Amino acid sequence: MSNRSNRLRRVIAFAVRRPNRYWLIAALVAALLYYGWGQLTQRRGNQVVAFRPAAQSCGSDGPLRYCIYRDQRGTNGDVLYHLHGRNLDERIWNDDTYLTAMVQAEWQRGTALPPTVVELSYGPTWLLTPKGEKADSGLLDDMMHRLPSIEAKAGRPRRRLLMGESMGGLNVLIAGLSHPSRFAKVAALCPGVYTVSPFASFAEIRATTKRTGADPRMILGVWMLARKYAANDAEWQRISPLTLIERAGPNYPALYLSNGLYDAYGNFEGSQRLVDRARARGIKTEWHPLYGGHCATDAASLSTFLLS
Repeated sequence: MSNRSNRLRRVIAFAVRRPNRYWLIAALVAALLYYGWGQLTQRRGNQVVAFRPAAQSCGSDGPLRYCIYRDQRGTNGDVLYHLHGRNLDERIWNDDTYLTAMVQAEWQRGTALPPTVVELSYGPTWLLTPKGEKADSGLLDDMMHRLPSIEAKAGRPRRRLLMGESMGGLNVLIAGLSHPSRFAKVAALCPGVYTVSPFASFAEIRATTKRTGADPRMILGVWMLARKYAANDAEWQRISPLTLIERAGPNYPALYLSNGLYDAYGNFEGSQRLVDRARARGIKTEWHPLYGGHCATDAASLSTFLLS
């Protein structure tokens, strides 16, 4: 028998006598390799936006928190109310990794002065609804009631504008279409608009999820949020943009809607239907379908819409 065969037999015999030690060593080596690969491939930073942050002052009025932002060059007399997306807050406007920084950068490339921006927040997650059966409902009424006291600090607006993304995109549509005489423009980015009610049957919701390519986990989150603020389908229809738009006339706020085709929340279909209904009602509407995911945004056209 060759020396090589003898060595192999001794190794096998050693491994059989002490299997736990070899498994432990193998596990440690695998763990070190996994940790090393994670360290090597982790993201080292973020792409940031080059812009001059707006001057910021913050406060609260009851449960409503707000921050007022003014461009260092001055403002044009309009007030833009920005309603943020889920898990953000009233301080997001100056975040140099967020889409709001891209809007500011676009404004600063031109000579026209931008609006004063007022960022509003009721916390990480909220939905503007009239008062109903649910304890958490009534934030729409509360927000509209508090705007005059906020404007006493921000300045009397020449025009009121609305902008929001995701959860905030739905909220600005609810506010703008429920109180059309109070707002001149509404920019809704990737808004939570669906062709099916959260009170529809499981089969209907499942079919919509499949048709839109939505992530079922995202749909579950939307379903839970809706049912926290609306008790039944009748209450939901009071805030559904697809229902609110049916009573619209030509004097309603101008609309800007955008959505990514591959939105994980499945919002593309509902947004496109809202655009079709708005145009049929004679509302001036910009539609920006984008090849991308949730809240892909064309900052250039958005910034122009808010200035014009």
